[in-house]
Amino acid sequence: MNLPPSPTAHSPARATHAVIAACTRLEPFLYAVLRIGFGAIILSHGLPKALGTGHGSMADPMASSTALIERALHLPFTHELAVLVMLLETLGGVMLMLGLRVGPVALLLALEMAGIACALGPAWAWIDRGIEYPVLMGLLALYMATRGAGACSVDGRLRARG
Repeated sequence: MNLPPSPTAHSPARATHAVIAACTRLEPFLYAVLRIGFGAIILSHGLPKALGTGHGSMADPMASSTALIERALHLPFTHELAVLVMLLETLGGVMLMLGLRVGPVALLLALEMAGIACALGPAWAWIDRGIEYPVLMGLLALYMATRGAGACSVDGRLRARG
């Protein structure tokens, strides 16, 4: 039995156009997946600080944050800044996942990631506690700060209502 050829079988350009059109239609949903995933990763760093539980190889992430702020960044009010970091990562992660006030939250996270990159530098590779991971997270946060929450979000719903 011979089947008729697919309309895209002989035209790579037509197939490429169809894929791009599908991605364009899915973009609001895919951006929401990216935003929710980013928020979940950020939350996974804040929650252990808030609950006083371990995270990866860190037995006490809050103490590690405080030490990084004090020893590497040489900033005053280390405990207070560590609490602000914990709040940003915990509440900010949830807000990103919901799509609520994404611009300001993401901008604060980009600043946090810049501080972490300064503290961990000059090593690049993440395996050496380098800046590769915070640089990527900071760039993603900057993109979200300029892009906003998107259509599939609390902010998008509120904006649609007028």
